[in-house]
Amino acid sequence: MTAVAALPCSILLLAGGRGQRMGGQDKGLLPWHGQPLIAHVQAVVRPLTDDLIISCNRNQAAYQPYADRLVSDVEGDFPGPMAGVRAGLAVARHEWLLVLACDAPLIDHALIRDLQALAHTRQQPVMVRQEGQWQPMFSLIPQRLASAFEQRWQAGERSLLRVLLAEPLQALDCPQDDPRLSNFNTPQRLLDPPSAQA
Repeated sequence: MTAVAALPCSILLLAGGRGQRMGGQDKGLLPWHGQPLIAHVQAVVRPLTDDLIISCNRNQAAYQPYADRLVSDVEGDFPGPMAGVRAGLAVARHEWLLVLACDAPLIDHALIRDLQALAHTRQQPVMVRQEGQWQPMFSLIPQRLASAFEQRWQAGERSLLRVLLAEPLQALDCPQDDPRLSNFNTPQRLLDPPSAQA
């Protein structure tokens, strides 16, 4: 049995940011290779879950076809990724929540399987790390942490990374130039992104 089959998870695609580096545009809906970025990410993860959640704070009608359900930040003014993860954990139907960015269309099943294999081994949250730098937008979080997230949020914490570092966080170490982790979060990256074959 593969790690994907052994560790069913809900999947959360984060598309709720203000898109500052894109001039305020909704990143997940920007076109790349003829489709919105969200469509590329959704195509990879759709076969892996029956609980696909998208966190979005605008353009809900455009995102709805790509998700089983949508969540939005309870508070306005785009408070950041932790708000989206908090909302996702609150509704996730499985014991694990895979968190991915809407602007990382080169992710693949192998990366997800590696995250799941680590989580399955020690039953602790997992996050990608590149040359010592944690990457919160590539995380696998146990749903049992929902109450801890809520408590930290109510205490004023807004950093997803700090909340997860308070746990025995496991690292999935990846090369700095791993193209699967590329975020297409500027206009130039959309025009001249790294090759998937790099």
